[in-house]
Amino acid sequence: MMKEFLMTSAFFGVFLSLITYEIGVFVRKKTGLTFLTPLVTATAIVIVVLVLTGIDYETYKTSTSVLTYFLTPATVCLAVPLYQKLEILKKNFVAVILGIVSGVLVSALTILGFCILFKFDHVSYVSLLPKSITTAIGISVSEELGGIVAITTAAIIIAGNVGGMFAEIIFKIFRINEPISKGLALGTASHVMGTSKAMEIGELEGAMGSLAIAVAGIITVVVLPFFANLV
Repeated sequence: MMKEFLMTSAFFGVFLSLITYEIGVFVRKKTGLTFLTPLVTATAIVIVVLVLTGIDYETYKTSTSVLTYFLTPATVCLAVPLYQKLEILKKNFVAVILGIVSGVLVSALTILGFCILFKFDHVSYVSLLPKSITTAIGISVSEELGGIVAITTAAIIIAGNVGGMFAEIIFKIFRINEPISKGLALGTASHVMGTSKAMEIGELEGAMGSLAIAVAGIITVVVLPFFANLV
């Protein structure tokens, strides 16, 4: 009876997602572990709940449609901190654009290299290419190139989580202290999740991350068809 109730509930997925995310926030504050992001914790708990209750992913996905609807406007709202730091962007415009372009090319070349090394087929290759751009754009690009959306989505989530979990550690190891560099790196490599982490680090970092998401998405859409024909 409980399973049937949860499966037919229109807001089961929304409730579960919000509660598990809040648990993730609580765990992060209590442990102080930078790599233990709320999203990682929430994802793990959701998986456990779905397995224990026997509820399939499609049912959960359908019941989270309200949250999914707000994903695009929430992403657009990331432009607000960028507008507030517009003067800084103007002063560093060339360096910012070159940094984002470099990030996009390195991402594509890395996927190309690994796919050649491990002999992935063309479908798997084009499915992985959009890993560093936001989900809405990445899925569309994957479909256009003939990739598998499920693989693309998983790759995007992993790229975002890795950026959020290990960004601060990587910055310390390589002594990256410039706020603009941090924001651009996170936004270009880890899209929205990376930008969220950038906002935690600082206001300027968050603004640059917001810019990187948009510009990296546009550049990726332009260059990926070329890379898609290389394998």
